[in-house]
Amino acid sequence: MRLNSPQINLITRACMKASRSLIRDFGEIENLQVSAKGPGDFVTSADKRTERILIDELQKAHPEYGIVTEETGIINKSNIKNRWIIDPIDGTMNFLNGVPQFAISVGYEEDGEIKCGVIFNPVMNEMFCAEKGNGAYLNNSRIRVSNKKKINDALLVTGGPKGSSKIKDTIFSEYIRVSKNVPNVRKFGSAALDMAYVACGRFDGYWQRELNYWDIAAGIIILKEAGGFVNFFEEDANSPLKKNILATNSIIHEELLGLIGKKDIE
Repeated sequence: MRLNSPQINLITRACMKASRSLIRDFGEIENLQVSAKGPGDFVTSADKRTERILIDELQKAHPEYGIVTEETGIINKSNIKNRWIIDPIDGTMNFLNGVPQFAISVGYEEDGEIKCGVIFNPVMNEMFCAEKGNGAYLNNSRIRVSNKKKINDALLVTGGPKGSSKIKDTIFSEYIRVSKNVPNVRKFGSAALDMAYVACGRFDGYWQRELNYWDIAAGIIILKEAGGFVNFFEEDANSPLKKNILATNSIIHEELLGLIGKKDIE
């Protein structure tokens, strides 16, 4: 079965169009304009150009929809019923260094729930997509999470912290604690692809603090439709677009959550 809703078709077309200039930029990284948003956090002219193409394509079809983007912010704030959630390049630091581990990520939210999403790595030509009730796919082939049952046999992935993080000690202590119990933990630098890789069984679980909603919106629906489990922990009601996420094949979920939730003993 191919996904064929108007929203998923629109997102797919927008991602394909935006990817053409992104691939050109990836081949000419030295010519890009780069500015710092914070310590270790950069935005490039490629981010802005890709985002502009996505916005233009989505607005052609639905000018009334709200949009939440990484670089531009919130567009059409009055429409909170229907929103596009956009990250033009998830994994900008990888992109800047010529590492082909980055993706365009677009989710469609309706009444506060993600209904469909696309994560596209244009270098690898891998398009992950899903819509509620109709499954998750990688390049039109159905995907499922792994069936790994023992957490010490699992391959996990995480990310962070950014240079501006105020909870670096918490993040590092969590990483050490999990690594002591799970021999294989990776850090790839793209939250969207991390979630997509859990969805297709390449990884068994993923956790990360201080993410933005646009980092993971598409990944949420893709992973859920692939049979995985996603939950947010220790949320801040004053920062609804900031997320701490745990996403797994569902089998190891409680055990990994227990490791993350443990307190270090002095």
